[in-house]
Parts: sequence; structure tokens; C-alpha cells
Amino acid sequence: MGKELEYKLNVEDERTLAAILADPTIAALRQGDWQERRMKTAYYDSADRRFASRLWTFRRRIEGDKSVVCVKTPTEDFHTRGEWQAEAEGVDLDSIEALLLAGAPKELLYLYGAGDVAPICGADFTRRSCMLRFPDGSLAELAGDCGILHGESEKVEFTELELELYDGTPDKMLEFVDYLKTKYSLCEQPLSKFARAKSLK
Repeated sequence: MGKELEYKLNVEDERTLAAILADPTIAALRQGDWQERRMKTAYYDSADRRFASRLWTFRRRIEGDKSVVCVKTPTEDFHTRGEWQAEAEGVDLDSIEALLLAGAPKELLYLYGAGDVAPICGADFTRRSCMLRFPDGSLAELAGDCGILHGESEKVEFTELELELYDGTPDKMLEFVDYLKTKYSLCEQPLSKFARAKSLK
């Protein structure tokens, strides 16, 4: 993995999300079965916020029975980010090396430093997702997320849709994003889960 192209759309509540996921257009594009997973995410940084100072995101996410570490880096377009991930049991030097082997920038080793990183915020949510195959052959993941973002003490509920391009060109996915925005009066969410969780106390 190298570059992630993703759109996030705010959804009013869980009932509205269920209605969207039952949309007949989604049913026509869906490839394979729906997947439902419980996600528990912790975002890490050092006390001097080395990752945040470079607008990097470093996280560990428990996805069902799988543990995945991930690092994301900014690009000029907020819809895209550099992204590398690897399965790992925890945040340690072995997980950093796994990310480097996956292609993450070598600067990651410097930012990790002596291992002086710790969770600073997080997200706990349920994800219902499926793959969509568009008429031009491009492939994207559609995910409906519903749960809680949290800082050290403050929490806030959220519900949103994510569409992430997996293969092919983005044209048809972007048309589908516009379709969802128009039909369900949805607005784009410009901030990542991390950015929103980090703003909490």
C-alpha cells in the first residue's frame, strides 16, 4: 500500500446509515458479502508530539481478532494520504520494522525514537463494509462506521460513511459519492477520525 484515496461523509444517525447501506444502487454494485467488525483504535505520539508536528498519523487498530499498525502521511490533496500498514501484536520496534518493510518512509524510525510513544486519543466503533465494483471495473470499499471518538476524558458519538478506492481510476467512485451526497443530503467530513479525536480533552 502506498497512497490512500478516501472520502468521508457525515451521516445524521445510525438509522439513516442503515437506510443508506440498504440503497438498491449499492446492492447492484456490491461484490461479495457484507462484513461487520468491531474496531478499537489507539492513536500514538510522543510527549513532544513528533508525529503531529509533521501531520503524520500513527495508530494501532484491533479489527475483530486482528491487530494492525498503520502510519499515514499528508499529501497536497486532503482526500489522499500516504498509508502503510502491517499486522503486529503491539506498538514496538518490531512493528516499526514491519511498516518499513511495507514501504513506509524511513523517517518513521526517527519519529518512533526510543519508543517513547503512547496513546493520546482513540476511536471505538462498529464498521459494516463491502466492496463495490463500478461499471468501468474500478473497485472501492464502502464502510459505514458508528461509534465513539475519545480523548483522555471527553467522548463524542459519530456516524459516517467512508469510500476508499482500492483499484482503478477514481471517476466512477466520485460520481457515486456525488450520488450519495445528493440523494441523502450528506456533507463531506474533511477531518479524519484522528483529527477529531485529538481535539477532544
